[in-house]
Amino acid sequence: MNLSEIAGWIAPAATMIAAMMTAANLGARVTGWGFVVFTVGSVAWTIVGLSSGQTNLVLSNGFLTVVNLVGIWRWLGRQATYDRGSTAAAADSAHAPVPSLYAAGGVVGATLTGPDGERVGTIVDAMLGCGDNAIAYVVVSTGGVGGVGETLHALGPEELVFGADGVRTDLSVGAIRAEPTVRSDHWPKAL
Repeated sequence: MNLSEIAGWIAPAATMIAAMMTAANLGARVTGWGFVVFTVGSVAWTIVGLSSGQTNLVLSNGFLTVVNLVGIWRWLGRQATYDRGSTAAAADSAHAPVPSLYAAGGVVGATLTGPDGERVGTIVDAMLGCGDNAIAYVVVSTGGVGGVGETLHALGPEELVFGADGVRTDLSVGAIRAEPTVRSDHWPKAL
């Protein structure tokens, strides 16, 4: 098997794996490594294009390699540094005579755990009050797979506990599902 044939197998496999990694939105680290895998794929596609005389494949994947390198810098460089900074601030605040901190960027997509430590939902987003600069409510997704069949509910900050171990609630899955539902395209102006 020659280099062109090997690249012909690596290119589509790397592209598909990288697409799944970035689409899953599993955090800066996984997204960054998705761009690394995309880079492997675009280099392999460039080899396929060079060996088969497809200039359009070479040029488009040369451009995509540059885009992927920017993605690597953004997610494994800059964003990873920000994540380390917020994690350090949260950890330091937990051991200091100041109010504990929780990274706002960690709210969206966070798993919400219930009273027994079980997963009771996923936080979709948080709405902040402009007057008091505090969380007005969070929208929690329950049920479904990949957003299909999910139900959305709004929970007030008094129903949540932010801590070093994540976001918790004293509500069970059943209690959350008993709350009024929220339409995905129109959230409440207030709770």
